[in-house]
Amino acid sequence: MSNKILAVDTATENCSVALLVGDDVISRCEYAPREHTTKILPMVDEVLAEGGLTLSQLDALAFGRGPGSFTGVRIGIGIAQGLAFGADLPMLGISTLAAMAQGTYRIHQSEQVFTAIDARMDEIYWGQYLRQADGDWQVIGAEQVIKPATLAEQLGAAEGIWTCAGTGWESYAEALASIPAKMEQGTVLYPDSADMVHLAKYALARGETVAAELASPVYLRDTVTWKKLPGRE
Repeated sequence: MSNKILAVDTATENCSVALLVGDDVISRCEYAPREHTTKILPMVDEVLAEGGLTLSQLDALAFGRGPGSFTGVRIGIGIAQGLAFGADLPMLGISTLAAMAQGTYRIHQSEQVFTAIDARMDEIYWGQYLRQADGDWQVIGAEQVIKPATLAEQLGAAEGIWTCAGTGWESYAEALASIPAKMEQGTVLYPDSADMVHLAKYALARGETVAAELASPVYLRDTVTWKKLPGRE
């Protein structure tokens, strides 16, 4: 049976929706800071209409679980939960960092990816990913929030060439340049639901669904003394 999975993500400045039907992906993606709440549901309607499906015909609903903007992550989970409740669908939380690794493979065919999202407060959300033979991804170590200079000091030598993805590389270029690895800059800055549905099919096969009321974010930060910056969340 072909998987039918809808994914929504608003965890970063990107706003995206994707529908997986078998091996086909129908997607919408737009850079839309502060406009997630007005854009996401029309995107959902568009991909479902294009795919000729209703929510009740899906196998699962995936969402960007974070890390990312606290507000953005909460918006995405809230919208996804509302859709899942209404259609009685199980949910799948997908890492935004892993999604960027998959996006980097989709665009650059890179199988070793360093992902870094600017977490503000002189920190990054970090993940190191290695593509597996079946197309899934293995996280090396653990996703974490960390100061770039500390990461560069603690990270062991990594063999091969690693492609860099995410906004953290531009924000903390000098500190991250000292990571002990051969690196090349990719073009992926934000997660995309088109890549989340790819990851979601593996999560669904592993039985990692949760009921809508149990869907939860992964912030990586436990406590935050939040500093508002102009134009920032």
